[in-house]
Amino acid sequence: MTAAHLSSSGSAAPSMAFEDYSLYSNLSDDELLQLAIERSLTDTHCNTANANTAAAAATPPRPPDSAGLNPAARNHNQPPHSSHNPPVNHSSHNPPANHNSLNPPPAEAAAHYSSPNPPSEKPPDPKTFDGTISRFMTGSGKRMMAYRKTDGTLVHISPEPEEEEEPLFKAIRVGDVGTVRTLVMVPGTNLMLPNKPGWLAIHEAAWYGQDTCLKVLLSAQPGMINKRTAHGETSLLLAINNDQLRCTQVLLERDADPNISNYDRETPLYKACERNSPAMVALLLNHGVAVNTHCILGWTALQEAVCRNNVEICEMLLKAGAKLNLTNVYGISPLFSASQMGQLATLRFLLKHGADVNSEAADGATALYEAVKNGHEEVVKLLLSQKADPNKPGKTGLLPLHIAAQRGSVTIISMLIQTTSKARVRRTGISPLHLAAERNRDDALEALIEAGFDVNEKLSVERSKLYEDRRSTALYFSVINSNLDAVRMLLAAGANPNLDLFRPLMVAARQGCIQTVTLLVEHGADINASIPTHPTTFPAVYMFCMKYLPMFKYLLDQGGCALTCFDCVYGSQPHPPIKTTRSERSGLHDSDRDLQNTHQTRGVQFCEMISAPSISRWAGPIIDILLDYVGHVTLCSRLMEHLNSYSDWSAIKDKAAPPRPLLQLCRMQILQRVEHRRLKRLPLPGALIRFLKHQEAPLDD
Repeated sequence: MTAAHLSSSGSAAPSMAFEDYSLYSNLSDDELLQLAIERSLTDTHCNTANANTAAAAATPPRPPDSAGLNPAARNHNQPPHSSHNPPVNHSSHNPPANHNSLNPPPAEAAAHYSSPNPPSEKPPDPKTFDGTISRFMTGSGKRMMAYRKTDGTLVHISPEPEEEEEPLFKAIRVGDVGTVRTLVMVPGTNLMLPNKPGWLAIHEAAWYGQDTCLKVLLSAQPGMINKRTAHGETSLLLAINNDQLRCTQVLLERDADPNISNYDRETPLYKACERNSPAMVALLLNHGVAVNTHCILGWTALQEAVCRNNVEICEMLLKAGAKLNLTNVYGISPLFSASQMGQLATLRFLLKHGADVNSEAADGATALYEAVKNGHEEVVKLLLSQKADPNKPGKTGLLPLHIAAQRGSVTIISMLIQTTSKARVRRTGISPLHLAAERNRDDALEALIEAGFDVNEKLSVERSKLYEDRRSTALYFSVINSNLDAVRMLLAAGANPNLDLFRPLMVAARQGCIQTVTLLVEHGADINASIPTHPTTFPAVYMFCMKYLPMFKYLLDQGGCALTCFDCVYGSQPHPPIKTTRSERSGLHDSDRDLQNTHQTRGVQFCEMISAPSISRWAGPIIDILLDYVGHVTLCSRLMEHLNSYSDWSAIKDKAAPPRPLLQLCRMQILQRVEHRRLKRLPLPGALIRFLKHQEAPLDD
């Protein structure tokens, strides 16, 4: 119903009505209805409204108010020093909205309402209105006000009222010098009275570059030349900030103080460097401005010029006495900033004039470290040529080479390898190989391997503890990332797959990656390894591949032990329920407790693992495969329970019953005496070799 009102409210502009509906889709039905009624009334006066709109559009923008000049987010107001993010200039001063207007709203003609409850023609007085007033902006940028009672009922919606602009400020803004002279000479005119944004007339003239108006104002009231706005900006600082060179010159010629800063302690010289204006800087230096003043975060004008990569300004500042190695509150020097931001020209300038190439930030990071972290190859090359030390770590203990490996910057790695001490790398407790493998930087990994870094280097105990699985090798990182190329590269370089507490083979089996499993087994991964922190009576890798029978069979084919899977302390006796809580374990009888202690010493049994709800439905096929790799065994009562739970598994019980086939027993005897990897070298017929390897499909000799 509301949409229907909106679509039919104005026949002169139906498309606009539909567009506005989408803009006001977040309003309630009452609000939409109110807008629809108002539009139907105002459409009859569209000619008058269009004329007023055109007049308003011709009004130029106002200068920034005090809120718009908030310099809290400056290029130097960066996060804590651990990140060293390059400074970004956020200090552009956009003129604020027009606070005043000389065009009063058009008189509205009398309206006749068909609704029994028409909205009030005039908005309630905000000072006396008993309710809440909310402001919002339409999609076209129009500011609106909504008046609601305390119970939320909408009372009125109307455009936000505009206030008249003072004549003097309007004349200054448009450059009407004659009107400014006239108004200044009017008795009672107070040039020291600020307008609502908190600016004096002199601030308005400086911001808009009205140098002639500025001269008129200063002739009438020279004492206001150094007065500041609500945020501490003088007219000189405003003129510089808006790149008004003529006004800057007028103010300096009339003895404006060039060292008065704003409340963030940013001086006119600092702002001139921020604006990247050599002419402004030269003008200020010619009037004796102080060059080494720090802003609230410790930045100097030189550091700002370095960040802008402006060598011309840097040269002027240095001749005027700027110091090269002053740092901000984070310990960052101009050379550090140039390296961080990749500003090669100013970096060369600073090094040429004696800046410390090994200067450190408060957290210990060097300029070289920052250049590497940000991938500035030419900067790294220049710093190394000037004897920058690549063996100084950052606050995390990592060297620049570690950071290059982490980023995968092969060119930078090749430069750093030549000058980085491998002994110093070892003392960090982590190899660059670890970081390259962790981030899947294969090119960097290859470069480091070719440079001779040990592929079996392990993380220090302290760094290994940072990972829940206590990983320690680069191979583990590549396996857990499922990076087959990196795994192949490391294994080919001699990586040992059996060094980690939780073996890479177990990780690959858990991921179901048969290619990685095959690579690891072919390179000597121990299939029968256990997990010291979680002991089992059978090879621990089986826990991760029981649902993937082809992989399970592959591991058995490659020498995985099957006999221990049938070893059970309870045997044919009834198995007690698995105790999962402390209270359940404390309720055991003495005899049961003895068995439980024995069980805890031995580790988890296979029959218990296969009884897990997620695995038990696979129990029959798993036991069936295992029986092909053992001789005479006895199934414990729990395994029998699983086989009895499904009628189709009865044949598996018969397979386990003695006597086992003689052929099977012979195969087991041979495999016990000959290692699996040596089978191919035995002088036996191919068919017999295939039989010993459980290869049922015929293969060519």
